[in-house]
Amino acid sequence: MQSLQTLTLLLWISFVPAIQPNEPLSPRAQNCTDCHDGQADTPTYVSPHRALAESVHAQLDCTDCHASINLDQIDASSPRPHGDEVESVESDLCTECHEDDAESYQSHGRLKIGSDPDIPRCWDCHGTHDILPSSERRSHVHRVNLPSTCRACHTDVDLVTKHDVLRDAPIKLYQNSVHGRATSKGIYVAAICSDCHAAKSDDGTRTSHRILSAADSGSSIFHFAIPETCGQCHKSVTKDYLEGIHGELVLRGAVDSPVCTTCHGEHGIISPDDPGSPVSAARLAEETCAPCHESAVLNEKYGVPSGKLRKYVDTYHGLKAKAGDVHVANCSSCHGAHRILPSTDPTSSIHVDQLRKTCGECHPGISAELASTSIHEAVANGKMGWPGLITNIYYWIIGITIGLMSLHCLGDFVRHLRALQTKPFVIRMNTSETAQHWLLASSFIILVISGFSLRFSEAWWVQFMFGWGGGEGFLIRGLIHRIAAVLFIVYCAWHFIYLFTSRGRQWLRDMLVTPRDVGQIRHNALHFLGLRESQPRFGRFSYMEKIEYWALIWGALLMSATGILLALDNYFINAFGLPKSVLDIALVIHYYEAWLATLAIFVWHGYSTVFSPHVYPMNTAWLRGRMAKDMYAHEHPDGPKLKARTCTVRYEDEIEADATEKPASKGGKPLNVSGGECI
Repeated sequence: MQSLQTLTLLLWISFVPAIQPNEPLSPRAQNCTDCHDGQADTPTYVSPHRALAESVHAQLDCTDCHASINLDQIDASSPRPHGDEVESVESDLCTECHEDDAESYQSHGRLKIGSDPDIPRCWDCHGTHDILPSSERRSHVHRVNLPSTCRACHTDVDLVTKHDVLRDAPIKLYQNSVHGRATSKGIYVAAICSDCHAAKSDDGTRTSHRILSAADSGSSIFHFAIPETCGQCHKSVTKDYLEGIHGELVLRGAVDSPVCTTCHGEHGIISPDDPGSPVSAARLAEETCAPCHESAVLNEKYGVPSGKLRKYVDTYHGLKAKAGDVHVANCSSCHGAHRILPSTDPTSSIHVDQLRKTCGECHPGISAELASTSIHEAVANGKMGWPGLITNIYYWIIGITIGLMSLHCLGDFVRHLRALQTKPFVIRMNTSETAQHWLLASSFIILVISGFSLRFSEAWWVQFMFGWGGGEGFLIRGLIHRIAAVLFIVYCAWHFIYLFTSRGRQWLRDMLVTPRDVGQIRHNALHFLGLRESQPRFGRFSYMEKIEYWALIWGALLMSATGILLALDNYFINAFGLPKSVLDIALVIHYYEAWLATLAIFVWHGYSTVFSPHVYPMNTAWLRGRMAKDMYAHEHPDGPKLKARTCTVRYEDEIEADATEKPASKGGKPLNVSGGECI
């Protein structure tokens, strides 16, 4: 810190022209200038007397502070003209003249005099030889310069790390705040560091020499003292605040009561007109009021109903606010900004007798009946009277209508699916391969649902499935996810063993990527662009299926490895000393690989097996390994030639017919299918 002051002094001397003293220096001080005259050809070229000339200490002798130096014993010809040892100036010397200030200055934040060597000394704030009155523009403690003075320590990396001080942030935030900008423009009445942090002395006046920790009840930034501190400048606002319910809680001593800094911030207070302000129209409801008014703990403590924010967002005002309209009514529009009172108070802006006036600010001429309508509940969600009755009627209408439509669509889909079963088919997958696919599909779907339920636990579908039992449902979710993960790993092991069978080895050979696949990709792209009439002739597996298969292998390895790490994190940390950063990386990979796999299955696999016009309503190979013969011939014209099979369908009231005739119908109506067999 001493070196910092020396550097400051050198810079001062370098850039400030020689000061012509208003009064001559003391005779003994002039003796010091014989050496300390600032001439480069003299042994000592530091010129403290230049700064000292206009300081408040101009008439002091140098030895009044540098008491260890005896002018009568100075040997100017010696390399050490002051002797072997020159004692540094101590703060105790300042107390000889400034007794009252010394009595007030016993601590600085959490640091105490005599117990911590890092506590700021007098000259750390006021300067050394250049001490000027605080009213002087060049003074270190002038209102414009004080933030920079405080910056010297509060941005010192060693100090802020050692004493756990907010590094750099307070000064930067302050400079961009309404207070910092005003001060930089020369508006000296704007708040500076000492206006907020200076506590009261014994006589009741605030002094910068008494800066206390926020945990000290005597501190100006103690929770319950903040309204009074801000009230030094914002008197009328503070008066309104203390008359409101929040101020009443402060006076009552409620530790969870919101104070000025709760809503406006601390060092970085910006104008409500700034979209970045926590009290701006765009952020007030959800980011400032909601954290307290949607708190389950606070609502239970004070008997306030929950869900006000959600109900507000669903109203016209809330929807317009979400759309970015900063002129629509928000919390403060109706409740006020500082003088917030309950609706039972006759002077409250939301009292029944005041509603027309409050709502009339935006809706001139509004009727009393309309003004008394609940603002936090959307009409569509009304539960009382005619709106509630119509709401319930629409619930039934929507449920029955959409339900019947869904049944109709399901019936049509099933009918087409049954029709596929009567067509000639080929065995696309044998029993083992079909079982593997069933195990893969079921475990994958369960993993996706149970996994994303953890990430999106507040979603309605997650609450419907697992939001029961006071958290018990989510414990079951975790168990389900782990069971599905084990089944997925079982599938991986089963498929790995299968690849060593003769059919499995052929499967693997057919799945290998070849130059022909690259050519088919190009061919298909030209076909999509209309530059080729025909599609490529695919073999047993197309390039789409190969991409999907190898993506599955890659994803299975990643998801299994990261899943095991996350499930057994304590074991790997204790047994192998695994760094926490590795688990963090594993979590990121597990989450985003899950997104990649889910979207790939939905977009790529879903289209090729269900939504493609060539296969709709679906490729039935996943059910029992059977695939329609004509679909197989279209999708895999160069694939292995598989034996075609057919299903004979047994009908009720079957009439006699030749074996070559198709099943007939009775009375012109289709006969009911009662069973059948495949050959």
